[in-house]
Amino acid sequence: MRLIQIATGTVLALTLLSGASYAESVKIGFNVPLTGFAAADGKSALGGAELAVAQANAAGGIDGAQIELVVYDDQASPKEAVPIAQKLIEKDGVSVAVSGSYSGSTRAAAGIFQEAGVPYISAYAIHPDITRAGNFVFRTSFVGEVQGRAGAKLIGESLGKQKVTMITLQNDFGQSLAAGFKEAASSFNIEIISEYEYSIKDRQFGPIVSKIKSDNPDAIYASGYFFTAGPLVSQLRAAGIDVPVIGQEGYDSQKFIEIAGPASEGTIITTSLDRDSTSAETMSFIAAFEEATGQKVDMVAASAHTALKVAIAALQVAGPHDAAAIRDAIAATELTASTGSISFNDLGEVRKDVQVQIVKDGNWRFYSVISDPDLLAPPTL
Repeated sequence: MRLIQIATGTVLALTLLSGASYAESVKIGFNVPLTGFAAADGKSALGGAELAVAQANAAGGIDGAQIELVVYDDQASPKEAVPIAQKLIEKDGVSVAVSGSYSGSTRAAAGIFQEAGVPYISAYAIHPDITRAGNFVFRTSFVGEVQGRAGAKLIGESLGKQKVTMITLQNDFGQSLAAGFKEAASSFNIEIISEYEYSIKDRQFGPIVSKIKSDNPDAIYASGYFFTAGPLVSQLRAAGIDVPVIGQEGYDSQKFIEIAGPASEGTIITTSLDRDSTSAETMSFIAAFEEATGQKVDMVAASAHTALKVAIAALQVAGPHDAAAIRDAIAATELTASTGSISFNDLGEVRKDVQVQIVKDGNWRFYSVISDPDLLAPPTL
């Protein structure tokens, strides 16, 4: 457990506020994958979360009490997430908790927090069932279907492509995105000519690549994480397939570019973070994160920072002791974060624009913004 004080971009010595004791800290729980296949995302998420806590502590914490981020490694595993949620509630007594993890573990934990009446915020897990756990569960990133619909608009309207092949990751993430894309495809005159599925363990895509070359699509809509998308895009380009590849926030890491190398150039994704934003909040976050961690910023870090900002803002309004009041304060949130303007609907889903980024000269850069309140409307109660 750590009490961390960081002025924006500068690591200070670990200190306790005068007169404050360990017992007086305000605890926020954080489940995040720090080992296993998702550890790189977990490291980024933890960096974003720690930065938000440190910035709040440097500004006085919660009514003078320092915020303590209680961190557990869930390995992106539902089996790990359940006992962690129980520990955070029963042993650690957190006032609120945030998931910095993937959909499977977040879904598993959400029901535990809901049953205990402890507010829980998903930073970037996209499965629709997460917020359906109940009224104590919120999400500060897009539900999968929303991002899938945004991908259809991007391909059919912005890029003007009609014949599309889908490559779908066989997990909550991939299936949610695919469902949204299929739902909106016909609205943008998209014909899905083929769909191929793969496992999160796959890194060799020869059979899929051969079939796609024969299909000759105008564009490819491929779900995945940076560690699957990197090899996939590299192998598509090596086979001479040069049509646009459209991905999503799972690609949103410098590691995708490192893995795919020059083949990453021109890849377009829907995501939550605009690295070229002129928003003071986004620019400040990017500078502070990169100085504090020495790493290039990604969507996961920005999303975790956003979720912690929401939790902290609610604690500043409601205090740390009344869970129902904290829940109500989260529901009433209206704030600007690095990932956009945050507010929630009656299901605890966020309402905001979708950012579109493209790999250009070895970095993620601005491509466009999708602002369509009807298309991007999240599910409601």
